[in-house]
Amino acid sequence: MAYLLPSEFVTKMVDAGESKVLMSTRDTVIRAYMAGAILALAAVFAITASVQTGYPIIGAILFPVGFCMLYLLGFDLLTGVFVLTPLALIDKRPGVNIQGVLRNWGLVFVGNFLGAFTVAVLMAVVFTFGFSVEPDKVGTVIAGIGEKRTLGYSQYGAAGMLTVFVRGMLCNWMVSTGVVGAMISTSVTGKVVAMWMPIMLFFGMTFEHSIVNMFLFPSALLMGGDFSIMDYIIWNELPVVLGNLVGGLAFTGLTLYATHVRTAAKRNVR
Repeated sequence: MAYLLPSEFVTKMVDAGESKVLMSTRDTVIRAYMAGAILALAAVFAITASVQTGYPIIGAILFPVGFCMLYLLGFDLLTGVFVLTPLALIDKRPGVNIQGVLRNWGLVFVGNFLGAFTVAVLMAVVFTFGFSVEPDKVGTVIAGIGEKRTLGYSQYGAAGMLTVFVRGMLCNWMVSTGVVGAMISTSVTGKVVAMWMPIMLFFGMTFEHSIVNMFLFPSALLMGGDFSIMDYIIWNELPVVLGNLVGGLAFTGLTLYATHVRTAAKRNVR
């Protein structure tokens, strides 16, 4: 059967977490770099479709193509390793320790940022004809997103910080569900369908994804967005990263592990 039972695919999650912690620095950074770059291109694709059609839902429907591509190619996002690697630690896999998990997170963060930033620079060149003119319509929309998702939160103070954190939690609840979805099936079609649904939901609901934002905000700054680097770091990237960590691990990783690997004792029925 192409479908795996929950106990089978959750074990695959733990196996995947173990392999990522033990992966070499070179491979970890390369895979993270490519994941950040591909997801950034998918974000450009989705925003372009939304602008061209006037219907944001079209962008949400199309965005998961990038996530499916990077997952099928074996590349890694920070939002995914946030969920998988702690499970290998909790399961006490040989060679997995807290230092290894934190090392993996740091390397994937750097790789994702470099990949997303590369695409941000390249697309800024495209949107402005080599910075010789004002950005086109899509570039202008991206610059506006950068302002809305930094200054738009900061004007509400602590309530804004809480909001961006929660949106980060909700985002990785869905994104990590997409990661798990890819493990539910052994066929490419099944993997794509299972990934597509939660990723479309997160993008359509405009939740906050730390790697997508690694493209959006540098790109907006390059094209004249009216906010600062510190606005981006304090009022978006940091709370979003923390929200992604908490949401993905609490709502997806730990719940699945607790009920399908460390299952409670079954009551005898007579």
